[in-house]
This record gives sequence, structure tokens and C-alpha cells, in this order.
Amino acid sequence: MSTALSTQIRLAKRPVGWPTHEDFEIAEVTYDSPAAGEVRVRNEFVSVDPYMRGRMNDVRSYVAPYALGETILGGAIGRVVESNAPELAVGTLVSHQHGWSDVVQAPAATFRPAPELDGVPSSVRLHILGMTGLTAYVGLTAIAGMKPGDTVFVSGAAGAVGTAVGQIAKLLGAGRVIGSAGSAEKVALLTEKYGYDAAFNYKDGDVRAQLAAAAPEGIDVFFDNVGGDHLEAALDAFNDGGRAALCGAIAEYNTTGRVPGPDNMANIITRGLTLTGFTLANYLGVAPEFYDKMGGWFAAGQIAYDETIVDGIENTVDAFLNMMRGANTGKMLVRVAPADNA
Repeated sequence: MSTALSTQIRLAKRPVGWPTHEDFEIAEVTYDSPAAGEVRVRNEFVSVDPYMRGRMNDVRSYVAPYALGETILGGAIGRVVESNAPELAVGTLVSHQHGWSDVVQAPAATFRPAPELDGVPSSVRLHILGMTGLTAYVGLTAIAGMKPGDTVFVSGAAGAVGTAVGQIAKLLGAGRVIGSAGSAEKVALLTEKYGYDAAFNYKDGDVRAQLAAAAPEGIDVFFDNVGGDHLEAALDAFNDGGRAALCGAIAEYNTTGRVPGPDNMANIITRGLTLTGFTLANYLGVAPEFYDKMGGWFAAGQIAYDETIVDGIENTVDAFLNMMRGANTGKMLVRVAPADNA
């Protein structure tokens, strides 16, 4: 057994508006040998996600806010490098929620073994084969009740969840899938790689007008990662009985004042619409069904994915800020460099 130095990214103060580097701090912690029932894990990849911005605020939400002076918690995947727990041997690949650090030492029960696939990077367990893919599946099936033939609109379609939603919708029989993204390059990627039937750049003009042009016969399902003008556009475009799965509202995460609501809320009544917000923790029972289907799709080569990777745990804040500005295509990840002291 040995000691290990862990570099951790912590919340130094609560951001006001857009986060800055001054809202975070880097700390180093020395771990002694793992106690009975503990393991030491060297992370390979760390996830940065939009929901983390909400947890930086001290407000009521579906999960407790991050504590000041504590490590930012979230998804990560790594390998056991020392073990004092018989259920997790050295070399086991594990996923966990200990977040932004290069080395983690904690009870074995807080880690979950992650099956390895030949030729597939461990990082996919943090997105398309993990919670990201499950989020997309839950939103389409358990929340929106997507049916074969439905027209589906996805906001933030070039992000990790959005790219998963488009593919899963098509595999489940959607008649037409439409996405919004923030650049011409991302729009092309949606139609050329991810199977979207149509896509538009929301920066090119009025979202309502662009969605109406892309979906002249209306939409049946809306998977929302953005909120704001995208939600207004969907409310205009919905056919009678339309359903929305409200997954995120990234357009509002860094605002400092109250955001006006949609001006067409009456459509919810007159068209018999259903808008349902959801968080994944309440739908984990869907996971076995998802993993069974996704495993088959992935093995058959029917699933594509993109990763935007930033190297070095010390650059995690940069990765997070860039992701919030839409600089990523697909999943934004931090790759943790190997170290000799783990």
C-alpha cells in the first residue's frame, strides 16, 4: 500500500451570472493507504455537464447544491489502482460520481464496475452508453411517449444528449426528426452523421420561423435541452396532443434576473399539450430496458458519437466553461493524464 496525491477542483464561491475561473480553486489532498472496504481509483475521464451549473447556486432544486470548499461532484470513470475491498480488484474499470479529481479514494460501494468493450474507449460509459444515453431514452419513451411515425424536434441537438435523442428517436421509428444547433458545422453533422432529417442554426434568425419551415406539418414530440425561444417555437409548432420532455434550460442557467415565460402558453390548453419536466434519478427503473436496447444497437454499428476532449484535470474549469458556451460537439470530457503517484 502507498500514499497518493489527488488534485481536486472545488467550488470557491457561488457564481453570479456566467461562472469564471475565480469561482473555483484547485486543491491537493494526500491519501494514506485505503482503509478496510475502500479502494483508490485513478480516473481516466471526468464529465462536465450543464446541470452542474444549477448545483453551483444555493437554491432549491432536485438535488442539493454543491458545498463551498468541496470537490465538484459528477460522473467520472477510472480504474482501481489499490484495493482494500475484495469486491473490487486492482485493474477493475469503475464509474462513479466523485467528480472533478484525478485520484479518488472512497468506500467500494460508491463505485460501480463498468463492462469493457474491445476497441471502445472507457469514455463512452459517461455518455452514449451511460447516463447521457439513458436520459435521451427516458425522455423519449417514459416522458414523451414517442410513437412510430411521430415528428420529433430536439433543441440543443448537437450536444451529448441531443445527438443521442436523434438517433434513438429514429431507431424507435420516428417519422421525422428535426434539430437545432449553434453553427453551420453542427447543423451539417446532425443530418450527415446523426440521422436528423432536418436541422437549422438557431443563430441564423427567428427560431419559430425556422422550425415552421423545417416542420410544415407540425411536431408531435419536443425534447428540450434549451428552453426560452426554443420552447416558444415548439408551442407554436405542436400538433394537437403534442408532448414535451423538458430535460434542460441551458438558455437560462447563467441569467441573473427573472426570465419572461413563453407568450403562447394558451396553446397548451387549446391543443391539449403535455409538458413534463424530468430528472433521471426518478426513472432509473428504465435502465435495464435501455441498456438492453442500446447494447444491441451499439453492437450492430447503429450508434454514432462524438467527443470533445480536454486534456488535464487542471483544465476542467476551461472544459466546463467552453461546454456552457456550446464549444463542444457531442460529449465534453476531461481526459486525466497518467501519473506515477497513483
